Amino acid sequence: METTRTVPAPARAVEPSATPRPKARDPYFDNAKYLLLVLVVLGHTWSASGMGQDSVAVKAAYSWVYLFHMPAFILLSGYFSRGFTARPEQTARLISGVLVPYVVFGCIYSLFRSQVLGQRHVTISLLSPWYAAWFLVALFLWRLSTPLWRAVRWPFAVAVLVSYLSGTTDNGNILSFGRVLQFLPFFVLGLQLRPEHFERLRTRPVRIAAAVVLAGLAAATYAVVPHVHNLNWLNWDRGYQQLHSSLPHYLLLHTALLLCALLAGAAFLALVPTRATWFTALGTRTMYAYLLHPMLVKLAEYQGWYDSRHNPLGELAVTVAAIAVATLLMTAPVQWLLRRLVEPRLSGLVRG
Repeated sequence: METTRTVPAPARAVEPSATPRPKARDPYFDNAKYLLLVLVVLGHTWSASGMGQDSVAVKAAYSWVYLFHMPAFILLSGYFSRGFTARPEQTARLISGVLVPYVVFGCIYSLFRSQVLGQRHVTISLLSPWYAAWFLVALFLWRLSTPLWRAVRWPFAVAVLVSYLSGTTDNGNILSFGRVLQFLPFFVLGLQLRPEHFERLRTRPVRIAAAVVLAGLAAATYAVVPHVHNLNWLNWDRGYQQLHSSLPHYLLLHTALLLCALLAGAAFLALVPTRATWFTALGTRTMYAYLLHPMLVKLAEYQGWYDSRHNPLGELAVTVAAIAVATLLMTAPVQWLLRRLVEPRLSGLVRG
């Protein structure tokens, strides 16, 4: 009996795999960026309004926000700079996404100050960032330094030492170098973080502890600020002599502020919503609010719009208005209108 051999069917050609989809954005980080940018606008608005001079509540809220909002924002900037190796296409994106907007808005700010605010002596000076523009300079320099921190054995400790040393001298206002150096530890710490570190922050016990920490710091701030006359410590840009302090006192207080900033920043990030919310998409457009809000804040100050608001109801109204303006500046219509200024395409100028 002849055995029938089964001829195997020809194997089907393996179809080339489709182009891998880009990794989905984590809404957690966009939520964090939106909330932090709102705090930036609030802080600048409270400062420009001068309400903290009359209201302990506003002065305490301002101090509480300044304990952690920029450290946390800078830490996230470091976290998202982990993959920067100075490849041509990365450097090109850094130029087009950070350096060029700084130059463009540096010119716009100078025109705004001279023609709208009446500061006729103002000239265009890219070496002296105006108001909030310092962060673009700092981000550019920090990100360029990223490969350097990979070669250092104890990067965070070295960055802290640099921050301390920066406070022993007057760095001047050139490129806001004082802030660049004193805020450096938060950026370098962000470079060391990994996704699992943020996962630990999202656990229920940590979130409960974070709420207690932020509430405790808020209460402590409210109790302390009536006795504090110099809030310039919270700007992280001056040497100890400019702060009218002795060197030992400066080192002690700088250490305390560093620890409080790390603790409060971690607590804030632990409480950020992890799921998509109505403001998640807004967190992808924080650069628009960051670059545009200084002109609105200073225009309101120049026009005296804050003058009649030095009462509890007025303080609440200004706070709500600041949140609304910050949110509006991160909407899609604003992006559509100003994209060429904030996110310029420089394919003919840079590679990548």
